[in-house]
Amino acid sequence: MSQRITIDPVTRIEGHLRIDCEIEQGKVVKAWSSGTMWRGMEQILQGKDPRDAWIIVQRICGVCTTIHAIASVRAVENALGMAVPVNAQYIRNIILAAHTLHDHIVHFYQLSALDWVDIVSALKADPQKAEDLLRGLSDWPLNSAAEFSRVQRKIHDLAASGQLGIFANGYGGHPAMALPPEVNLIAVAHYLQALECQRDATRIVAMLGGKTPHIQNLAVGGVANPINLDAPNVLNMERLMYLKTFIDRLGDFIEQVYRVDTALILAHYPEWLSLGQGADNYLCAPELPVDGPGETFLLPGGYLENGTFRPITSHRDPYLMKGIEESARHAWYQDDQPLAPWEGLTRPHYTGWQDDGKYSWVKAPSFYGKTVEMGPLAWLMCSLAVGHEPTGKHLAHIGADFRRLSGLELGPDQLPSTAGRIVGRAVHCCVLRETLAQQWQALVTNIGNGDHETFIKHDIPQSGEIRGVGFVEAPRGMLSHWIVIKDGKIANYQAVVPSTWNASPRGNQDEPGPYERSLVGTPVADPAKPLEVVRTIHSFDPCMACAVHIVDTTGAEVTAVRVV
Repeated sequence: MSQRITIDPVTRIEGHLRIDCEIEQGKVVKAWSSGTMWRGMEQILQGKDPRDAWIIVQRICGVCTTIHAIASVRAVENALGMAVPVNAQYIRNIILAAHTLHDHIVHFYQLSALDWVDIVSALKADPQKAEDLLRGLSDWPLNSAAEFSRVQRKIHDLAASGQLGIFANGYGGHPAMALPPEVNLIAVAHYLQALECQRDATRIVAMLGGKTPHIQNLAVGGVANPINLDAPNVLNMERLMYLKTFIDRLGDFIEQVYRVDTALILAHYPEWLSLGQGADNYLCAPELPVDGPGETFLLPGGYLENGTFRPITSHRDPYLMKGIEESARHAWYQDDQPLAPWEGLTRPHYTGWQDDGKYSWVKAPSFYGKTVEMGPLAWLMCSLAVGHEPTGKHLAHIGADFRRLSGLELGPDQLPSTAGRIVGRAVHCCVLRETLAQQWQALVTNIGNGDHETFIKHDIPQSGEIRGVGFVEAPRGMLSHWIVIKDGKIANYQAVVPSTWNASPRGNQDEPGPYERSLVGTPVADPAKPLEVVRTIHSFDPCMACAVHIVDTTGAEVTAVRVV
C-alpha cells in the first residue's frame, strides 16, 4: 500500500511550485513536478521594440531580474551581429558576478539552511566548543565564543517569547536532523552574518546598475554608465575604489565562512552524497566575455552526456543553438510536439491535472532529445571535465575540510547528488569571487589606458526578419532568450529558463524531469513532514519564474496525504 503526498506550494523558493510524491515502504517511488501559474510574458513582448525587451523581461522573476536583462540585450545584439565596447563587457560581468554571489549566499543561508539546521537545538550548544570546532578551519573574526554566546542569547529570547518568527515553521526535532548543537549554533550565527554580507553584493549591482532589483543601466550596444575620472556624478575612480571595498569584504566571507560551512554541513550529512541525482546529462554555457564580440570567456561551457564531454566555447556555437527544443506533451498548451525556441508556441490550454497526461504550466526542454540538468552542479561537472583549474582548486579546499571533519573522501562520483549541488554552488561562488576582482581590475586598467567607451550606437532594421539568441550562465543554470525581429518589432520571443529544464514535467518520451527523477529513492521518515523531499528540491535552487518576489522562509506544508 502506498501514500500520495502533495506539497503545494513549496516554500522558500521564488514562484509557484507543486510537488506530488508516491511513497512506498518509506521511500519515494514516483514524483510529479508542476508549475502552477501562467502569466504569458512571451505574448506581452510581441509587437514591442526589441530595445525595450530587456526592461520588460526583468519582471519574469523577482530574483533573476538582472540575469534576464543581460540575456535579452545579448539576444538582440546577436541578432544584429554587433560587438559592444570592452568596458561594457567588464561592467556587465561585474554586475553578473555580484548578482550571482548574492544569489548563492542567500540560497545557502536564508533559503535552504533551515532544511539542515535545527534552530532550537542551538540552545544546548557550548559556545566555546563551537569556537574550538572552527579553529584551524577559518580565520573569520566572528567565530568566537563571545559572538556565539551573543547569538545564543538572541535565540533564547526568541524562544522564551514564543515568537520564533521566520524560524517558527521549520523542521526542528525532525528525525532527519543530524547536526550537533554546536554546529547548529555556528549555522545560526552565520545565517545572521550572511544577511549583512549579501548586502555588499547587492550594493555592487546597485552602484553600477542604478538600482536593484531591476537594473537600469543596460542598453542594446553596451551600458549607460558614462566614464569620466574628473566628474563627480558618473563612474570615476572614487566610485570604483568604493566598489572594491565591497568586493574585498565579500571575498573574506565566502572563503572564511561559506566555503567552510559547506564542508561542515556535508560532514554531518554524508548520506546525501548518494541521494538526489537528477539527470545523466549536464549543460552549461561559457560565461564572462572579455572582448567586444563576446568570443573569449573567463569561465568554460560544455555538455556532459553520460560521462562524455563536449566543450562549448561560444554563444554562437551551432551545436548549442540547434540542440534545444521544448515539448508540451505534459504541459497545459495546445501544441505537444517538440519545437525549437525560435518556432516556439505558447498557447495555453488548461485541461486539469492528469497523472499520465498534462499536469504543469512548465514545458519540458531537451538537448538533442535528452533530459538535461542545469545549475551549479552542471557547471561544476562540466568545469571539472574541461580541467578548469580554479574550479578544481576550490573543490579540493572543500574536500580537504570535509575529510578533516568527517574522515571521509569526497569523490567525483558523489557529486551528482543533493549534497553535490550544495558543493557546486559553493565552488561556483568561490570562483566568481575571484573573477569579480579580476574584472574590476581589468576595468580600472582599461580606463587608465584611456578607453572610456561604454556604448555603440545601433539601428534596428525596419524591414525583413532577423533572429538572435542570448545565453547567460545564471546562478540557477543556463538561461537563453530567443528573439525573432520582423520589420523592426518583436515577432516571437521565448525564454528557456533553468527552472524550465529542472522543474519540467515528463518529456516527449515520457521520461521524468530532473526534479522528478531526483526524488525517486528518497527516504521519507514522516510523510506529513517530508523534509527529505524539500531538501532535494531546494538543492536545485528552484526559481519558478514568478513576476512577484515570493521568498517564504517557513517550512513547506503538506496539503494532502492520502492512501493509494
